[in-house]
Amino acid sequence: MDIGTGILLLVIGIIAGGYGTIVGAGGGFIFVPALLILLDIDPVIAAGSGLVIVLINSLTGVIGYAKQKRIDYRIALTIGISAFPGALLGVWLLRVYSSQYFYIIFATILVGLGIFLLSKNAPTKKKKAASDEPTNKPAAIYDKWFVPLGLLMGVLSSYLGIGGGWLLVPILVYLFQVPTHQATATSLLSLCLYSTVGVITQIYYGNIDWMAVIFGGTGIIVGANLGVIISKRLSGRVVMQMLSVLLIIIGIRMYFQ
Repeated sequence: MDIGTGILLLVIGIIAGGYGTIVGAGGGFIFVPALLILLDIDPVIAAGSGLVIVLINSLTGVIGYAKQKRIDYRIALTIGISAFPGALLGVWLLRVYSSQYFYIIFATILVGLGIFLLSKNAPTKKKKAASDEPTNKPAAIYDKWFVPLGLLMGVLSSYLGIGGGWLLVPILVYLFQVPTHQATATSLLSLCLYSTVGVITQIYYGNIDWMAVIFGGTGIIVGANLGVIISKRLSGRVVMQMLSVLLIIIGIRMYFQ
């Protein structure tokens, strides 16, 4: 890897770390497409390297959000621990099934979710937008659903290498009525848990581009710290709009890859 590419990955890491921390998705959902588009590397290596980036991003973001007391530890631990077997399954699926369809599946999921979030948080739909206010419904009634949700997050995290937070945050907000800022912070802690399992497995299989991780990871740490600070100044609606627009743009670009 030449120094120019390294610097570019550093800059992308800063952007990915900032966005990933704000929306609670980890930086992988920006970093993996960047690796695929800029370096044209194997999707398996891109996913493995992206998962390391997700872990670095989530660890950095969690430290900042913990200080702000925005994490629901019960939800995060339930989902994170439940995701362990899913993370292992995702790595196995990635090894036995990785082809050009990877791009199509990835792009379709991103665009579809982006359009949904954008429509839900349009300025004209104020009553249906993501909320920053606590819900009055007891979260305990949803506990039984957090286990299968965690399993799904683990599979997506390891298979796509983008952490799964891009899906977890909307689910927590719209299905479980968790306030947006709390959902993003909680998502990052769960990412710390199940992405660790995926990272260890990817290292074992040798699916990591360490030079990309070093340059990108340095940027991720800087960006994540900035994201924690910026997030306090943004409304829940803006956070979801940021996530939706970014998902649509990345998904469209992936169709042409």
